[in-house]
Amino acid sequence: MLRYILRRLLTILPILLVMSLLTFILMQKTSGSFYDTLKLNPQISPETIERYIKLYQLDKPLLVQYFSWLTNLFHFEFGYSFFYNIPVADVIGGRLWNTFVLSLASLILTWGVAIPLGIYAALHRNKITDRLIQFTSYIALASPTFFVAMLLLYFASQSGILPLGGMHSANYDGMNIIEKFFDVLRHVAIPATALSISSIGALQRIMRGNMLEVLGQQYILTARAKGLPENRVIYSHALRNAINPLVTILGYEFAGLLSGAALLEIICSWPGLGALMLTAVQSKDIYLVMASFLLSGFLLIIGNLLADVLLARLDPRIRYEK
Repeated sequence: MLRYILRRLLTILPILLVMSLLTFILMQKTSGSFYDTLKLNPQISPETIERYIKLYQLDKPLLVQYFSWLTNLFHFEFGYSFFYNIPVADVIGGRLWNTFVLSLASLILTWGVAIPLGIYAALHRNKITDRLIQFTSYIALASPTFFVAMLLLYFASQSGILPLGGMHSANYDGMNIIEKFFDVLRHVAIPATALSISSIGALQRIMRGNMLEVLGQQYILTARAKGLPENRVIYSHALRNAINPLVTILGYEFAGLLSGAALLEIICSWPGLGALMLTAVQSKDIYLVMASFLLSGFLLIIGNLLADVLLARLDPRIRYEK
């Protein structure tokens, strides 16, 4: 296992290099640049713009720009954000925790609801409750995230139960740690729920299908024939094997820490990285885009590695050998 992990870690660098080069080329080949927009501003002189272009070597050939950025990256310098006029690391660092909070809340809600629903539906196959759960899952899968978010925001505006946007209340700094926790929890409720609805529908159906397949296996019939308690058969034997394929899905959830919620963050006024990436692409803030995509790719690779290791620990039949 240790050799397997080391081999996987050694592949991270070449994968990220290829991904960063492709991203850099695609961004440079699109029409226009950040400073083309500034040229339309009469308050900024052409000399100032030319000075910034030379400072960041934007007048150099594409590969020269890329290797200059790559050289700085090896010194842990991600470049300078043209749009925010501060270092890229400061821009991302200020939003990373916010997106982590939203993604973690959505992840806990999704798995905490979908897994029990899938198990319950499998144990009550073709009964009224099972059919109701499947019908609701179809609706959840067909509901766009932004539409659900707007419905929840409308409900909150009419009821006044939850705040309509942002991450903190106006008096957040004056709260104690427990009050701050519940304040963030109230603000994250709407975006996390909207982000989880379709995922709950999909994950529930996968869990139900896996459980139905496992419950028909011979070893489950044998366990029941030996007189084992039904709860032990379900939760100690069937569930452990039925949940294994879902562990792989968990690896892809790490990439969602950075992307996948841009439109939702804009609708709910959540100050996260998704909206930041969208703004960076629209404004052609190339170094901010590069750092965002690099971080997204790194999280995806690490997430899949953790999922593979966890899967091997849960299932003794899986071994990563040479």
